Amino acid sequence: MLELFSSVQGEGLLIGCRQIFLRLAGCNLCCAYCDTDFAPSAHCRVEQQPGSGQFVLWPNPVALPMVLGQIRDWLQQAPGAHHSLALTGGEPLLHGALLRDWLPQLRGLLPVQLETNGTLPQALAELLPWLDFVAMDIKLASQTGVPTPWAAHDEFLRLAAQRCCWVKLVVGPGTATTELEQAAALVVQRAPAATLVLQPRTLDHRCSLSAAELLAMQTVVAGLGVEVRVIGQMHRYLGML
Repeated sequence: MLELFSSVQGEGLLIGCRQIFLRLAGCNLCCAYCDTDFAPSAHCRVEQQPGSGQFVLWPNPVALPMVLGQIRDWLQQAPGAHHSLALTGGEPLLHGALLRDWLPQLRGLLPVQLETNGTLPQALAELLPWLDFVAMDIKLASQTGVPTPWAAHDEFLRLAAQRCCWVKLVVGPGTATTELEQAAALVVQRAPAATLVLQPRTLDHRCSLSAAELLAMQTVVAGLGVEVRVIGQMHRYLGML
């Protein structure tokens, strides 16, 4: 485990909702735009008070009773403040065995949102009973620097459609219309009720695309019959974790 903290969700359809974030180490991808340190560590950072920004260190591996106790304490300190628990990373599904043990009890405290790169469908299938929301990326080659894993995304989205899910596309300079069209076609085929979120890449603390460019991308996706929203990384603009 890397971090346990309380903040406001800055991406996707739960933007603006207060969540408890449980960040796990490791990722099976290496995207050019990644801004998160997900390397395993001997210690994890745990916020002292929910939203304080002040952290203490717990030695890894952390036992589930410690996590449950901390979350229960925060829920008592700020009753009604938290909408859900966000599993984030890195890639949380790399820890499938751990999450199979943890999620039944964590979900007893709050609804659970999974934030994932959408490439590990078998791990998702085993955890679906304890997930309420799935926020899945489609990794566009123009932004990650590596080929888009379309086959894995296809199978993943078929499973994710069983829950409230949305698909995030990080877009930026160089994103091709053909990429947008292929991603939209996948959503239409596998999860027609899902929303596709265009998230402009943040470069030098600024949005990397103009309003005109974003609206042109939105037009392409909307024209293919997909519900689409344009949402930036609001937590970064607000100076939150």
